[in-house]
Amino acid sequence: MVAHPHSEPRPYPLMLRTWDYRWWKPVVGILVLVVGGLLVMPLLLMPVLAAGVAIEGGSQPFMDRFMDAASLDSITPSSMLYLNLTLASLTLVVIGIVRFIHRLRPRWLASVLPGMRWKFFFACFGLSVIALIASLLVGALLPHDPDELGGDPNELTGRLIATGIVILLTTPLQALGEEYAFRGYLMQAFGSLTHGIMQSIGVSKVWATRIALGFALLIPSGLFALAHGTQNAPLFLDRFAFGLMAGLVVVLVGGLEAGIALHILNNLLAFAVAIFFGDLEGALTVAEVSWWQLPVTIAQNGVYLLLVLLVARKMGLRRTTAPPAPRTVPQPTG
Repeated sequence: MVAHPHSEPRPYPLMLRTWDYRWWKPVVGILVLVVGGLLVMPLLLMPVLAAGVAIEGGSQPFMDRFMDAASLDSITPSSMLYLNLTLASLTLVVIGIVRFIHRLRPRWLASVLPGMRWKFFFACFGLSVIALIASLLVGALLPHDPDELGGDPNELTGRLIATGIVILLTTPLQALGEEYAFRGYLMQAFGSLTHGIMQSIGVSKVWATRIALGFALLIPSGLFALAHGTQNAPLFLDRFAFGLMAGLVVVLVGGLEAGIALHILNNLLAFAVAIFFGDLEGALTVAEVSWWQLPVTIAQNGVYLLLVLLVARKMGLRRTTAPPAPRTVPQPTG
């Protein structure tokens, strides 16, 4: 085992290219992530959903209530807990992949430091608030405000309050899981795999890195948007744009902190609006938005990207790993 896993400085998407890198490792890792995230973890967490449905009770037969909760046809505290824990479990899946397939400490998923840069992370929460305010202001100026709400506030029933508490406690874990999977491991896997392919066919090191960074941005962003299910073109582009922005931030600042902060705050705000003024089921299964949503998204992402880069520069954050300089052994003379 060597003290540092990299022979030279690596940008975040290429950090899996360690001393013992092999082309098959990211391929196996991607397959394990798909199977673990879509099949294994949802099955392992089924008892949590069953226990929650049993505790909640109801007039319908247990299996009917269980199937409604599993399909999100009816949003309850137990169904919300199951959904968020399933997405949060992606963090555990990718930590296992990095540790046992790539033989890396999981801290290399957080940043090039390695580890979470906590001061920067909390600063990004403040920047997220500014970006969300900017998006609301732009939305208010558009002919059709995509965030326009109508009607009276919802009646806060006990079930709705309990669901809100579950959302408050578990949504940060859900956002963390999605960022660790899509902006974390998948960026590293596709980036490292593409870099190796480019070099194997004779592409120069500089261009291999540039092409790898492009694939590391585009493929996970597309998969992130597709993972949200059925959606119209504006909604797909909205999610794809967020993925691109969050991925670009990862490349430019060398870590996941900024994407995690905005993802958490954005989801909490969306759920809060749905609980107090909207339709929680509709918020989770939304499949259509207006084209007017795109200017709002562009404003939010653009403001956030600019602010994050300014703060990262002010804090002097590295965007690549920092292997120690090789020690030279003095040679005898004479």
